[in-house]
Amino acid sequence: MMELDQSCSVLREYGSEQSLLSRPDGSSTFVQGDTSILAGVYGPAEVKISKEIYDRATVEVLIQPKMGLPSVRERAREQCVRETCEAALQLTLHPRSSLTVILQVVHDDGSLLACCLNAACMALMDAGLPMSLLFCGVTCAISREGQIITDPSAAQEKESQALLTFAIDSVERSVLMSSTSGSFSVHELQQCIAVSQKASEQIFQFYRDSVKRRYSKIQ
Repeated sequence: MMELDQSCSVLREYGSEQSLLSRPDGSSTFVQGDTSILAGVYGPAEVKISKEIYDRATVEVLIQPKMGLPSVRERAREQCVRETCEAALQLTLHPRSSLTVILQVVHDDGSLLACCLNAACMALMDAGLPMSLLFCGVTCAISREGQIITDPSAAQEKESQALLTFAIDSVERSVLMSSTSGSFSVHELQQCIAVSQKASEQIFQFYRDSVKRRYSKIQ
């Protein structure tokens, strides 16, 4: 396990591919270590009257577990992803419409919510939806010895005393959303935010490189 000053840049290998699916308006897969998520974005589309918002689009997020039906845990993650998407998308450009993000868990080996956030952002970019900023997810685990581990595996999560996931924006590197569990001090929270902001630089650079590679192939 790494000390804080060493853990800032330690992320598992990650990769992504866009436009994998033909039916959604945008799609992507995102892999972090052995955690893998497949994302599809639909919309802007017609919205149910009961969910219609007159001055902006309605965002729905659905997370499908690898096996079985969605549980309370998935519902909590859906809310985190939805709030982050709402902060990034320019929803007022599509009033009285719906945007749906569907995230399929292919494999979960830790940092699942962060991977969901990254897959969602790549799929939104693929759909060409207007966004005021990009976002990425970073998970930090605090070990029982007080060490901070970025992008932890499932085994590392199980051994930790606290787990914190942040959605970081690409403009100010501010925290758009946080999801935490376990016990930690204010100082540890601040350390985890700083580590996540530093790690986000790598992920945003990966976004840029991925888009460059994709459009250089098209040209």
